[in-house]
Amino acid sequence: MALYIQNLSNEQMQQLKLLVHQPEEDLPINRLMIVLLSAEGKGVPEISSEVNLHPINVRKWIHRFSSSGVDGLRSGKSPGRPPLFSAEQRHDIMRIAKANPRTLGLHFSRWSLQRLRRHLIDRGIVNHISVETIRQIIQLGEEKGNTH
Repeated sequence: MALYIQNLSNEQMQQLKLLVHQPEEDLPINRLMIVLLSAEGKGVPEISSEVNLHPINVRKWIHRFSSSGVDGLRSGKSPGRPPLFSAEQRHDIMRIAKANPRTLGLHFSRWSLQRLRRHLIDRGIVNHISVETIRQIIQLGEEKGNTH
């Protein structure tokens, strides 16, 4: 079934053309072009080729414009993946990583990532964690200057 933007007012058309020539940071030009091309009667496959986006994405932006106007084309902040470990857990990981293992009653004087991982799990600081995540937490902590 064909999908088109229909009946754009002159005001909407002028606004879109202005935004194409004076783009805003959160409003990619290709999304504006999708609406303009659709309003001209071009089909999704043709628009897809012209703006170099998959037809699914072209349809998505047409639907968003139809339901929310220009604001529907804006880039919102993506929430991203929530942190796996709390700030307290990260603090504990940093504190333990900086400690001499002997002061914690262990029989070695230097941490390896594997030993640190085992200790964190055994002490219930975390239920599970990869050595790569430990490395990243330590590196990020050092970059931020977390030395406490």
